[in-house]
Amino acid sequence: MEKEKDYSNLHVKLVLKYYWQVVRKFKISFFTVVTFIIAASILDVYIPLQYLKLWNVLSANNFNVVSIAKSIIILILILNLIRWVVRRTSNFSLDYFESNVMAGLREQSFSYMIGHSHSFFANNFSGSLTRKISKYSYAFGKFADRMSDDGLPLVVRGIGTVIAVYTLLPKYSYILGIFCIVFLLTAFIYTRYKLKYDVLAALADSKTNGVLSDAISNHSSIQIFTGHSYEEDIAEKTIQKQKDATALNWYLWDGLTVIQSLYSVTIEFIVFWVILNDWKFALITLPVVILLQNYMVRLTENLWSFAGIIRTFYDSFADAQEMATIMDTPYEIIDKPTEIAKNIKGEVVFENVTYVYKNNDNKVLDNFSLTVKPGQKIAIVGSSGAGKTTFVRLLMRLFDLNSGRILIDGIDISKISQQNLREQISFVPQDPVLFHRTLMENIRYGRRDATDEEVLRAARLAHCDDFIEQLPLKYETYVGERGIKLSGGERQRVAIARAILKNSPILILDEATSSLDSQSESLIQDALIKLIEGKTTIVIAHRLSTIRQMDRIIVLDKGKIIEDGNHDELSNKKGGLYKKLWDLQAGGFKNII
Repeated sequence: MEKEKDYSNLHVKLVLKYYWQVVRKFKISFFTVVTFIIAASILDVYIPLQYLKLWNVLSANNFNVVSIAKSIIILILILNLIRWVVRRTSNFSLDYFESNVMAGLREQSFSYMIGHSHSFFANNFSGSLTRKISKYSYAFGKFADRMSDDGLPLVVRGIGTVIAVYTLLPKYSYILGIFCIVFLLTAFIYTRYKLKYDVLAALADSKTNGVLSDAISNHSSIQIFTGHSYEEDIAEKTIQKQKDATALNWYLWDGLTVIQSLYSVTIEFIVFWVILNDWKFALITLPVVILLQNYMVRLTENLWSFAGIIRTFYDSFADAQEMATIMDTPYEIIDKPTEIAKNIKGEVVFENVTYVYKNNDNKVLDNFSLTVKPGQKIAIVGSSGAGKTTFVRLLMRLFDLNSGRILIDGIDISKISQQNLREQISFVPQDPVLFHRTLMENIRYGRRDATDEEVLRAARLAHCDDFIEQLPLKYETYVGERGIKLSGGERQRVAIARAILKNSPILILDEATSSLDSQSESLIQDALIKLIEGKTTIVIAHRLSTIRQMDRIIVLDKGKIIEDGNHDELSNKKGGLYKKLWDLQAGGFKNII
């Protein structure tokens, strides 16, 4: 369930800082939009003054001044045409500006987010992060639309109306000015007060969606355990709570409408009461009365939107703040390259390495040292929590060390860029995840400048062609989200093809056959033989039968090496952990039977 907006702690400056980084690239279109909106709003105030001149001429009942009236009408036509051109230009300029900025914001946020560390993505849902990018961009569009349609015109028309009236009858400008201030303050205070009820209504809506989604996704369990009535009762109670929260929110919104309507009626009464007194002493003419009425109607319509502007402001910045906060979070792993790794032979050295996970006092690796010679093939084994996965992640610099050094061919990996480091390593995970792209694109991801012939060769070596050639679209087949259209063995072969294509001097295998059927395992084992030729190979072993031919087997326990040798040595070592694990896997079923 998505986290609800927090209106109480908005960091407007933070959001504006990152918005401005993109907006400033389109400064010309930005100032064009603002200029044309201001110009159109000024014309909205100025054109009624020309109608006042027309009414004054017509009220004179002098047919000799028809030419003057016609000239005024022509001027009004010209002004209306100018306003029409200005508005249309403003709209097209806004379309260009807004679409470019929103695209820039998506690129900005994605570019920064994708550079975060492994732990960042491990601690956040991918769907949630994607929504934050979208909300960050759309929040700008929503706010820009509201400000261009209502916000900026409200300011210009409000100030312009008060000034225009002041040039005619100053005391009416004071009345309208006070009315504007009271109206806006009331709307601002009321909207701020109402925000907490907006949050409650939104939370109730999220709660209802969560309950319904949970029940629907678990419909099979409901059927098996005959939980229909129970789930209906839970849903009914949740929906009723949402109804109450939503209704209260709507009532409060109607309450603001009541206040605003009362203000509108009151100001109209006050203005006309003053007008009657002035008219009694011939201090005001009928055309001026009509103008004041026109200005009051337009001003009230503009002011009416102010509460919506405030709500849009809070909504937009609350949506954008989530992504802005991520961009304001420094990367956990920062490159400070002083060396470049090239022509690597593949020596790997862990030198007194200690690593402790955050918020955890247990040392995953404790003063750990290990040297792997170029071209050597080692396996790392141990019970769960021994430090096998951490060893791999530290070597690939997905985490930074607490102390010690990791070297590749004598180069400290903290002194080269992460990209440079990972170019030297091919990694085949236990459960490969593919892009929702074609098989050709997924295999080519191992080396994106590879030719089609090189991709096809890697696919053949990994036995991918065995299943790809059976597909209607062959290499142009889309594999589905995370590769769901392929079996586990097929995904594994694609991952091996990637590694073959990348051809890095160091290879890491996270047990590639642990959950496969015998036929798939046989094909993958054959592909792996081709893959490891001439490479420094590190295998994270879960099934010990797959590592018997390794040059060395490293046994870990509580972050330390407790055994180091080949299979024959360790499987015959009395009291050894490897022998214990081997006996459990090799003879476990016999003991159970």
